[in-house]
Amino acid sequence: MKENFDFLMPSVNFFGRGVITKIGDRAKMLNMSKPLIVTDKFLRSMDNGPVAQTLASLDAAGVDYAIYDGVEPNPKVRNIQAAKQVYLDNNCDSIITVGGGSSHDAGKGTGIILTNGDDITKLAGIETLENPLPPLMAVNTTAGTASELTRHCVITNEETKLKFVVVSWRNVPLVSFNDPMLMLDVPAGLTAATGMDTFVQAIEPYVSTNRNDITDGQCVQAIKLVEDSLRQAVANGHDIEARTKMVEAEMLGGMAFNNADLGYVHAMAHQLGGQYDAPHGVCCAMLLPIVEKYNIIAAPERFAELAKIMGEDTTGLSTRDAAELSIKAMRQLCDDVNIPRSIKAIGAKPEDFELMAENALKDGNAFSNPRKGTKEELVQLFQEAYDAE
Repeated sequence: MKENFDFLMPSVNFFGRGVITKIGDRAKMLNMSKPLIVTDKFLRSMDNGPVAQTLASLDAAGVDYAIYDGVEPNPKVRNIQAAKQVYLDNNCDSIITVGGGSSHDAGKGTGIILTNGDDITKLAGIETLENPLPPLMAVNTTAGTASELTRHCVITNEETKLKFVVVSWRNVPLVSFNDPMLMLDVPAGLTAATGMDTFVQAIEPYVSTNRNDITDGQCVQAIKLVEDSLRQAVANGHDIEARTKMVEAEMLGGMAFNNADLGYVHAMAHQLGGQYDAPHGVCCAMLLPIVEKYNIIAAPERFAELAKIMGEDTTGLSTRDAAELSIKAMRQLCDDVNIPRSIKAIGAKPEDFELMAENALKDGNAFSNPRKGTKEELVQLFQEAYDAE
């Protein structure tokens, strides 16, 4: 556990029903004269959806804007290059992202190449950015990645099929907006995938080597909120209380991993997502029970505490047996929200495991994992996830 640490999050975070109406006024306060709206075609097409409501708020405040709606899932280098061109062609001076993690990562990536050089692949790593991004605000529409809060920018190199991460305090948006009302119509499958990402982003910081007392508290509350609300949100997307709790969990988990970092689940999930263009939350969820069971020997007491946090009865059990119950609880949550057990479901191929294991160990999230593994061990973890039933 770290005793000396910095703590990063946006300077302003709007939360609750109707906060999306504040976007225009906040843009004016930040002297945004013409922001680029970075989003996807589906959100832009929705009648009175998140994009429409964002534009209405900007119009009411008299703020001009341009729009790039070409964001793809697992955003690609080509997406941020296209967005940069729209930004330059329209003389924009700032960025507002509208969507889930893909839109936020694409907006961050666009800002990065606008100010730090056109080849973002050379900037992968931790604190590689020398120059600030254009002013950035993030309007969030899923309870998932927490990218609207964090210093992480995840982009896929479509040529190598490699996901890479640019981690920098310069990526943290100036303002975030989390309005649960924007999430009521998110489909059950996407709710499950993004919700499991939130769950993993609370589990991994809790056992991270970079954890601290502040992030521990955020993780504990986030895990409890997910246990209390994810199943309900998947079962009934219009359950406003469940949606609100999931947004709270997402924000807490994002704050936690923004400062305590993650681990092998995310490092390996990035390889699955890049190689097979698979949903990030699903990749994380399929790997979670397998990777964390591998991690138990590095921090058995922490995993025993996780079992209690997730509602398991550990009375009279040894620390190791209690720790094993946490894995059972993780698996049960995945099953309850219909996450596939095997990575076969996303098209994984054993012949790719060696390269993916090698790249996972280079991922920026790998260094804070509680157990230090070898390439051969990560190959075996991928194989276990492939053979899972």
